[in-house]
Amino acid sequence: MRIYLDNAATTPIDERVIETMLDALRRTNGNPSSIHQEGRTARAAIEQARRQIARVLNASIGEIFFTSGGTESSNMALKRAVQDLGVQRIISARTEHHCVWHSLETLEKEQGVEIVFVEQESNGHIRLEHLETLLQQNESKTLVSLMHANNEIGTLLDLDSVSALCTQYNALFHTDTVQTIGYYPIDLSKTKVAFLTGSAHKFHGPKGIGFIYINTDNMIHPFIDGGSQERNMRGGTENIPGILGMAKALELAGVEMEQRRLHIQGLRDYFAQELQTQFVGLEFNGDPFGQGHYKILSVGFPPGPRTDLLLLNLDIAGVAVSGGSACSSGVDVGSHVMNALRPGSLQQTLRFSFSHLNTREEVDKVLHKLKEILG
Repeated sequence: MRIYLDNAATTPIDERVIETMLDALRRTNGNPSSIHQEGRTARAAIEQARRQIARVLNASIGEIFFTSGGTESSNMALKRAVQDLGVQRIISARTEHHCVWHSLETLEKEQGVEIVFVEQESNGHIRLEHLETLLQQNESKTLVSLMHANNEIGTLLDLDSVSALCTQYNALFHTDTVQTIGYYPIDLSKTKVAFLTGSAHKFHGPKGIGFIYINTDNMIHPFIDGGSQERNMRGGTENIPGILGMAKALELAGVEMEQRRLHIQGLRDYFAQELQTQFVGLEFNGDPFGQGHYKILSVGFPPGPRTDLLLLNLDIAGVAVSGGSACSSGVDVGSHVMNALRPGSLQQTLRFSFSHLNTREEVDKVLHKLKEILG
């Protein structure tokens, strides 16, 4: 039986979500754009899902738009902010997700947008005083794009502080909350953002469906031309089973949030403690025991012949985890996150990420497999 500890990459879909989606596939046969009863039934189901998601975020239903996932949502936010809202300068971090990183490269190259990076500590935290300095230099329309939790090392952003600074200096704020939606409470009536993005498969929902929150003060033009779907914002017939599955997954995550957190954090902390006890020379990346996501543990193993192929050997042993290192035996350029925070590090970095479906028994088995591989 394989052990899955790669829940920051994607999560197993909840059986209750599958049942919701199967019911939608069986019962919701109409096109939501049609005016007959079948179409109206489909439209009502979509709007109910929109209300569920808006309620979780304490947002207006008119501010929630369904997309194919986090990548599309962040692309939409960044590129339309430049084209429609007059943004000429974007402040971000070198550790952002590739969907943001590559969007910034495109905007700089094709639109002449000025890209500025905020300074960060070695644990991934941004230096708020430097962000404020950059915002004080705000001579053109500026957008700040910073993720809530880093997907590789788990470091958390102080959303409220960044939001307050953006408000103070009249800058827009986009945050990628793909790793935190369903894990942390987010109240958009208190924390002001222009754009916020989420993806269902990170909180035990289906793949290929996500959403973007767009504050009503910052409405943009359609990103995908076509029909009038998503209030003319995104043409194309809606993915009804995906939308309903995402809403169900987020509902369950909200109801069970504290119960899940206690279980996941307990597993991660136990795993970290046992690693420190059983192995020598390990380092934990990010800020896992301070302001870090409770489901992520990024571990740096000392370089050596046994650790170079550790990811592959764990997979062979039946354990699924992710890599991400500043130097990986010359095979690739390594993790852009680790390269940004700890350039020149020779540590072999693995990311272990947990869910409420994991067990203490599984953690013990992974520790045993590591012992066998590393000696």
